[in-house]
Amino acid sequence: MRLSIIVAIAKNYAIGLDNKLIYWLPNDMKRFRTLTTGNAIIMGRKTFESLPKGALPNRRNIVLSRTSAKDAFPGAECYATLDEALEACRNQDEVFIIGGASVYEQALPVADRLCLTCVDDIPSEADTFFPEFDSSHWKETFREEHDIDEKHACRYAFVNLERK
Repeated sequence: MRLSIIVAIAKNYAIGLDNKLIYWLPNDMKRFRTLTTGNAIIMGRKTFESLPKGALPNRRNIVLSRTSAKDAFPGAECYATLDEALEACRNQDEVFIIGGASVYEQALPVADRLCLTCVDDIPSEADTFFPEFDSSHWKETFREEHDIDEKHACRYAFVNLERK
């Protein structure tokens, strides 16, 4: 199993405000869907609650929650810890961590790959941040730059990093 983290981050590592994504980037959403479809996705309770239509289709949805009932998340499995969730996914080819900040922080030390959308901006407001990480432990394996256009208000780049 390969453990990947997928996230859109600003230059200051900001990822959210009021339990919502800071940036609306249609190409980022398309990339997210392409990479995660057919795989398991692990998220925290608040991330699941922020999904407009609940569990994401064509993916194995897993929610981490120590306090919620196992059936509190329609269309998703629930585990108390990241270790339990990863053990349940041991036969999956790839598992994606999709948020939020505390789940990213737990997964970062054991992740094999980071699938980043690096947004060339610092938002005026943010209350949720991706954990800072030592880039010397990672090797860039993919980069695709994108300019501002009619659907994207900021420059951004898709960047994949593999653990060295």
